[in-house]
Amino acid sequence: MGSVKKIIIDTDPGIDDAMAILLALQSPEVEVIGLTTIFGNVYTTLATRNALHLLEVAGRTDIPVAEGSHMTIMKGTKLRIADFVHGADGLGNQNFAPPKGKPIEQSAAAFLVKQANLYPGKVTVVALGPLTNIALAIQMDPGFSKNIEQIVLLGGAFSVNGNVNSAAEANIFGDPEAADIVFTCGADILAIGINVTHQVVLTDADRDKLSRSEGKFAQYLCKILDVYFSYHHDAYDTRGVYLHDPTTLLAAVDPSLLTYTEGIVRVQTSGITRGLTIFDNKKKRFAEVTEWCEKPTVKVAVTVDAPAVVKLVMERLMNS
Repeated sequence: MGSVKKIIIDTDPGIDDAMAILLALQSPEVEVIGLTTIFGNVYTTLATRNALHLLEVAGRTDIPVAEGSHMTIMKGTKLRIADFVHGADGLGNQNFAPPKGKPIEQSAAAFLVKQANLYPGKVTVVALGPLTNIALAIQMDPGFSKNIEQIVLLGGAFSVNGNVNSAAEANIFGDPEAADIVFTCGADILAIGINVTHQVVLTDADRDKLSRSEGKFAQYLCKILDVYFSYHHDAYDTRGVYLHDPTTLLAAVDPSLLTYTEGIVRVQTSGITRGLTIFDNKKKRFAEVTEWCEKPTVKVAVTVDAPAVVKLVMERLMNS
């Protein structure tokens, strides 16, 4: 086994974020050196509260939490919040007691820049929400893209319909301008879209197995999963939930669980396709000079070993 990978999780908890964070803390391949928070499933203030709460549940209050942006990169404040998926509190309407901990003074972007400078080439960002904090870090420090080891992000709907509307996936739709900055920044980027995560399903039977286990994290998650299962049943007519965030986290833990293609990704920032991720496989050399020219390539996930991902999620949560 190689050396332990340092990761920062940029997160908007969120039920599947909670699962991903607890999974990360149960993964010996990675060391979580911080959580940064962003709007998405909930507003940023609540995301911070939930991140602090989850670290208390896990007994890991040594991990710092840096609060992120409360608005989009273009200073937009009309945010799309998915409380109808995750509950008004983001954690299945359990109304847990407020956490005792507080976020650090540094902003999420400043924390990201500092850690990338402190450990150049050694920090992976696992981005589970809109990409505002990452874009702010890129704007704050031109060296960030080269200092960061990798950005593994949950975002996009490559060659499939979105989950906000037919065109857009939720995280990209949350801040399309920020996403376009990140996709074209030149960092080593691995994008996990819903074309892949919709193949990874935690079934009702899996949830029953988790509830029968003695795993501390499994028991906690079973408390909060009801809302998430109900939403998936109503929206997709499925007896299970998609493991978007845990799949993305495991892509950082073990990239061999997925296969990838490489090309340029741009994000549509206006009109009815706002938030659309467009992939250029670079198979054709175009004569015209366009906004696609001279852009760096990124890796986009195309297949996933779904049974292996679910097995890892189950084992690690049940053995917590």
